[in-house]
Amino acid sequence: MPDAALPTPPRHPRSELTVVEARIDAWANRRLARVGAGRVARALVELVVFVLKQGWAAVFGGAMLAAIALAHVAYPDSPPLARNDALTLVAVGLQVAMLASRLETLRELRVVLVFHVVGTAMELFKTDAGSWSYATDGVLRIGAVPLFSGFMYAAVGSYLVRVFRIFDLRFDGYPRRSLAAVVAAAAYANFFTHRWVADVRWWLVAAVVVVFGRCTMHYRVHRGRHRMPVVVAFGLVACAIWAAENVATRFGAWAYPSQVVAWHPVGIGKVGSWFLLMLISVALVTWVYPPRPLAGATAEPATAPAPAPATSRAAAADA
Repeated sequence: MPDAALPTPPRHPRSELTVVEARIDAWANRRLARVGAGRVARALVELVVFVLKQGWAAVFGGAMLAAIALAHVAYPDSPPLARNDALTLVAVGLQVAMLASRLETLRELRVVLVFHVVGTAMELFKTDAGSWSYATDGVLRIGAVPLFSGFMYAAVGSYLVRVFRIFDLRFDGYPRRSLAAVVAAAAYANFFTHRWVADVRWWLVAAVVVVFGRCTMHYRVHRGRHRMPVVVAFGLVACAIWAAENVATRFGAWAYPSQVVAWHPVGIGKVGSWFLLMLISVALVTWVYPPRPLAGATAEPATAPAPAPATSRAAAADA
């Protein structure tokens, strides 16, 4: 749902762009200069930029899924290094490479590390309770949990914190962060306590809808701003995580009890759990990127920037 056209489309200051984002914007400006004022052609350019930036925001998770699939298909039967240990080393290598090349900022890394800790704590409890299981080989593990599993949660954090920056997210009607944090804490606790007391996940989903029901997210793709209800965004990302979970379990990253004998798709009911994970994730991300109102958005002249040099990198937005 595009907002009213802005006379001077807002853009990120170039110091906030990584080299990949700068090149996407430079490509889009070149295409827009060629297509002129045609609305359909300009909308297609905007759509392509949206897809490219979404893919770039999810690059860590996508790379992890690709590594899981490749390990399942091509990893030797009697390797010197256990498959799960290899996946852990791949995950560490990806994280180091993104930080060293400044394709990820230090601020983003903070959230990624918090997600890793929060996710690993949940994994330790859930595997001990038999909710799901991993292959038992390898030494890079804590109990029954291989260390690469924490990076899967970190991939969600990496995506969200990068989306906040890449799409310059702004909000109308954002609830008090303290209230969102209370509901998020209750959702996280329910992942543990439902083993002994009633599972209240659907009540918590309803609470999220009530708390965020009036909140609208405004995001900038390239030339225009668009808007979407936050609860719809939560649902869409939850569905994407559920789809990624199906890919990961299909290639043997972990297995639910009903998948041990033969794989089958993860039940659609898991989307509710991932919806709650979205609340927890947003509560963590807003620790680094406090939600900003649309009224605070700045606008810059719609002049096409010069193509980013190969040495361009993101500034460490650590203020």
